[in-house]
Amino acid sequence: MSIIKKHKNTCEYNPLILKDYEIFSGLNEDQIDKFCKVITPIQFNKDDVIIQEGDPGDSILILLDGKVEISQALTLKTNVSQADTREKSLISLSSDFRPFFGEMSLFSENDKRSATVKAAAVCGVAKIGKDKFFKICNDYPEIGNQVMQNIARVMSRRLMQANQNVLKLTTAFSLIIDS
Repeated sequence: MSIIKKHKNTCEYNPLILKDYEIFSGLNEDQIDKFCKVITPIQFNKDDVIIQEGDPGDSILILLDGKVEISQALTLKTNVSQADTREKSLISLSSDFRPFFGEMSLFSENDKRSATVKAAAVCGVAKIGKDKFFKICNDYPEIGNQVMQNIARVMSRRLMQANQNVLKLTTAFSLIIDS
């Protein structure tokens, strides 16, 4: 992985900036500061892979600065010797929209990353490890409840979009077969 440099292990972004991120919606500055204290800021150069689909995951990432491209493999691996590396770009995200990603690995049984995230420009990312994330949520149930609702809302929206994409793909295949 191409981590350029780690900054000191404290939050370089104050809670007032982080309050604009949907994951922290409904939290006050003191509540957000609890997460700020466990953030590991990481910088990535353009074209660095931030998350690789299929790799183990143990953190949630918040895009603080820059742009990323999120993609997924187009084919399922059916054979160990199969070397199909085709990917489909799903979305480009800018820090202007205050995105977070990697949250599925917090909740999945096998903790595998479900997509590849690549830096489309120099990026600043805040990483919160799974253990520290859940420690805050468990130690402060009011904070944990609010953050979990926020994540669930985002994941629900993403699932609805994925369902629409499957419907479009199924319709396209049906039209091709009927032709």
